[in-house]
Amino acid sequence: VHSETIVACVIKGNREDDLYTEIETFPTLTKDLFRLLKWLEGHEVTHIAMESTGVYWKPVFNILEDFFDITLANAQRIKNVPGRKTDVSDAEWIAKLLRHGLIEKSFVPPVDIRELRDLTRLRKKWISHLVSEKNRIQKVLESSNVKLSTVISDVFGVSGRKLLNRLIEQGYVDEVDVEKDIHGKLIPKKQRITDSLFGTINEHQIFLIRQSWQHI
Repeated sequence: VHSETIVACVIKGNREDDLYTEIETFPTLTKDLFRLLKWLEGHEVTHIAMESTGVYWKPVFNILEDFFDITLANAQRIKNVPGRKTDVSDAEWIAKLLRHGLIEKSFVPPVDIRELRDLTRLRKKWISHLVSEKNRIQKVLESSNVKLSTVISDVFGVSGRKLLNRLIEQGYVDEVDVEKDIHGKLIPKKQRITDSLFGTINEHQIFLIRQSWQHI
């Protein structure tokens, strides 16, 4: 299985000296994958083995999984002998291994679990990006001597966000602004927060913070 082509090998027969082998190459467009499906059904194929190459195996697997018993194989574990390897010889090699039951099946979860995994991976990535952007803002604040994080435990909490928004919009935050934006346990820290926001921040640093802030 490649990004643009699939080489398929069918081996039929009951005896090793009387086997019928046919090899065909298919493009990987969806219409061609359905043609591959029809070709396999035409040969009365029941079991298939295929390499788990990158992400290229997934669309093939998705189309064929309801029609055949598919063995998804780890490419490292079914390597052909060194030498003049071709896609055709590899396809035939995989077919022979499958006939003799020599391929260990990789676990492929059902569709709903695969979709859930996609979502959790995406969520993990987004959280990672979010953390990176927050750290980037913290670094810019520190480099401009804005010490908000030493007074507020969560700079990106409700009060912290209001103060950061004001800093981005105005380029400074005074005592009156602080009084408007903080609440709860932070009120007694009003003066310390005001002092922590007095730094050497410039337009370039505000621009950097704004980019990360928009990304968040």
